[in-house]
Amino acid sequence: MREIALVYLDRSGGLQKFVHDCKKYNDSKQSYAVYRFIISINPSDIAELDATLGNYILHNPIQAAEIFQSVCFIAIKTLSLIEQLQTEAQISILLKPTHLPPLPSYVLSLSAFPFNYTSQRFYMSEGIAIAMGTVTKYTQGARFLCTEETCPFSEGRFRYIRVHMPGATESATVRSDFVCSLCSSPLQEDMKFRVLGDKQIVEMIDAKVLNALKGYSSDKSHFRIQTLTVFLR
Repeated sequence: MREIALVYLDRSGGLQKFVHDCKKYNDSKQSYAVYRFIISINPSDIAELDATLGNYILHNPIQAAEIFQSVCFIAIKTLSLIEQLQTEAQISILLKPTHLPPLPSYVLSLSAFPFNYTSQRFYMSEGIAIAMGTVTKYTQGARFLCTEETCPFSEGRFRYIRVHMPGATESATVRSDFVCSLCSSPLQEDMKFRVLGDKQIVEMIDAKVLNALKGYSSDKSHFRIQTLTVFLR
């Protein structure tokens, strides 16, 4: 699947964009713990190249991102795109589909019951934004070092990297209770390598709420309307 992913990036122009993004990182004087890349993908085109990879992207996007992560790491090392990069864990890939299949199973319904959306795959949802919070910062990635000076992981290599994953809270990325796997000493964040991003909270509600605002209802059955909190990162 790595070979198919590379072929798709080459044919779709994604590889050229990736090289351009790498150049911006390489030319920057700032040090990064994590290098984040957004890759636009067309599920239909990938499915035509390889149905297995196409289904994997649609139904296991987090694991599929690891395939692209490996491909991008090899490309960076082979072409010497980012001199500062040391480990594959420093690469964060966000797969951004251009569309989803027009099938009911890919639509997240805010009014359907029960909510049987247990998988971490892509869904499409439409609704009305009734409230929006201010744009704030969150930690996309961070580097930690061992506090024991005699430990090999107290300096140098990027051994301990924390990267924000979809659905995770802030405490999953940055906490004070991480310990070294070698000597069990506490880990401390190297603040100069923290990578920040923007996030915004939106309250969304199903479009069917407009029927309730008409002042009457032809359906005599009881119903209730509940909002859904969406995190935009």
